[in-house]
Formats: sequence, structure tokens, C-alpha cells
Amino acid sequence: MIVNERIRDYIYSLESGQGELCDEIARKARADGVPIIKKETEPFLKTLVAMKRPGAILEVGTAVGYSALLMASAMPSDCRITTIEKYGPHIKAAREHFKRAAAEEQITLLEGDAEELLQGLTGPYDFVFMDAAKGQYLHWLPMVLRIMAPGGVLLSDNVFQDGNIVQSRYGVERRDRTIHSRMREYLYTLKHMEELETALIPIGDGAALSVYLKGL
Repeated sequence: MIVNERIRDYIYSLESGQGELCDEIARKARADGVPIIKKETEPFLKTLVAMKRPGAILEVGTAVGYSALLMASAMPSDCRITTIEKYGPHIKAAREHFKRAAAEEQITLLEGDAEELLQGLTGPYDFVFMDAAKGQYLHWLPMVLRIMAPGGVLLSDNVFQDGNIVQSRYGVERRDRTIHSRMREYLYTLKHMEELETALIPIGDGAALSVYLKGL
């Protein structure tokens, strides 16, 4: 948690929920330990989508479809979401949730490995939400930028790793050192690429907000 608990609780107190279905999905996901977007990051994601008004959204990491439904609730009516997931139980749950939300025409769920699927996409995408295997963000970045529209927005979630990102490599558990090093390199890359303007936001478990400048 990046924000202090009093601020977090105050943010929560101002929220009226995300609708009956989404609230149900969120409760079950959190009870079952399914990794979904942090509560305080939800309105940030929706506000970005509403502000950008994208024509096409790409999500890397569907989980049970919760964040895709949040984005669908804020995007223009003619926008479409393509979302990627490889874990079978999550795919099944997400498809059920999209059906219950009558969002199957708005959301296309691609099943399989993100790297293989990203290589086959053509885009362009105006908004990309990166929320899958954190150790792969750096590897996926060139593939994502290839299919992003000029002026497109990339939101990378959970980049601070419960605060461990500020530790040295030897200050984290040995099993976490590879992902720690890769995430630090990813954030350095985002902040130093001429094609990107990036801000690191201390919300939830940290978010990196990037704008793709190439072609503008």
C-alpha cells in the first residue's frame, strides 16, 4: 500500500460502488485471492478512459474480467476492448461475467500466451492497460508500442511491488530478485524513452502512466 490508511479509507468512503455486477465480481475475486485492480486505482482507470475517449483498448491480463468491465463502463459506445488471458479458470469466469454484463460485443477475449498474441495484433490501440505478469512488462513493451496509436496512453499497474521497488536487489527475498530487477529496468526505460512521457503515480500498488509521443 502506497497511500496511508487514513487517506485510503477516505477515498473508499467517497465511492458509491461500481454497479451490482462489478461489486459482486470484486467481492468474490478478493475473497478467492484473485488479483484484481486495487480499489483506489479503479476510479483512476475509469477517469483516464473517460478522458482519453479511446476507439480501441488493449488489456494485457484479463483475470476474471473486472477491469475490462470497469473500462467498458467509462468508454465511448463505439469503443472496443481486446483483452488477453491464458489461465483457464480465469478465462471461463471472465466469459461468464462478460455475458452477464451483455458486453460480449464490446469485449473480445483472446486466449493464450500474451507474447504470441501481441505479435499477431495490428492495432492501433489508443489505450493500453498492462496488468499481467510483472516480470514480463519490459519484454512486452516493444510489442505494445508497435501497435499503439500516436498519443496513445499506456497504464502499467502494480509497478511498486508492495514498496519493494525502492529496496536494493539484496534487500528483497532471493525468489523475488529477478522480477524486482526487471521492474526497476522497466520503470527506468519508461522514464528515459524519448517516445514516452511517463509519470509514476503512488496509487494502489503504484501505477506508471505513459503517453506515446511518436508520430505526434
